[in-house]
Amino acid sequence: MELSSTALGFAALGQPTRLELMRALLAAGPNGLAAGEAAQCLGVAPSTLSFHLRALEQAGLIAARRQGRSLIYAAQMHALRGMIAFLADACCAGRPELCGDMAQLLNPGEREPPMPSFNVLFLCTRNSARSIMAEAVLNKVGEGRFQAFSAGSDPSPAGPMPEVIAQLSALGHDVSLLRSKGWGEFSGPEAPSLDFVITLCDILSGQACPDFGATVTTAAWPLPDPAKFTGNAAERASLLNELYAGLRRRIEIFVSLPVATLDRLALKARLDELAYPRAAQRA
Repeated sequence: MELSSTALGFAALGQPTRLELMRALLAAGPNGLAAGEAAQCLGVAPSTLSFHLRALEQAGLIAARRQGRSLIYAAQMHALRGMIAFLADACCAGRPELCGDMAQLLNPGEREPPMPSFNVLFLCTRNSARSIMAEAVLNKVGEGRFQAFSAGSDPSPAGPMPEVIAQLSALGHDVSLLRSKGWGEFSGPEAPSLDFVITLCDILSGQACPDFGATVTTAAWPLPDPAKFTGNAAERASLLNELYAGLRRRIEIFVSLPVATLDRLALKARLDELAYPRAAQRA
């Protein structure tokens, strides 16, 4: 842990209410406490508690997750352990194991808990261009927090468009596993549990996109179909580059959203805004 982040952590704890709050969250264990429960436990007003929760969260000492209408806060043990490790690093000439019980607190074998991950399915009619492109882009920019898949309502027997594969490969995307497939692969008991389904069909052209119902957060980002691009090779390549840039812009905004803390309605509203990404960036 760096000096600046360690100092920020100790500064956040250098206040009696926050120190008491941290002790309460540690006592609650990994399941954490709802904000209301923590306020009641400490006997402070919810508005006052919110101020202290924000300070601890900004220091990386606690994290929140959405559960129904409540935010559940839990202590981040790896961050607290990192602060102690920073202090003990020079202990006994760089041998903290000589510091008695301090070494037990450090527990160097423990790794940081993984960040929440989300499964995203992109859909279009043929699963040969738009959704293939989105799958590759999200798997690259999602930084392990997002696992992307793609499918089509009427998948292309010929597979992904060669122009799309060539473009993605040239831009450094892994194309080895990309293939056209039906959305039925994601509706059975063996299918991955989906968090988001985003349709990329050009709805105004009357293309059919399947409805996955109310079990996942859905959105529609209607984009033009590259199979309908006309002109010479250079003109088609230019249109394909524009499609890629627009799709990547949407996905980069998507991965920056506080997905774990937004409720479902708010999250869907933000995703729907990305049908028009410039407006979403201004909001």
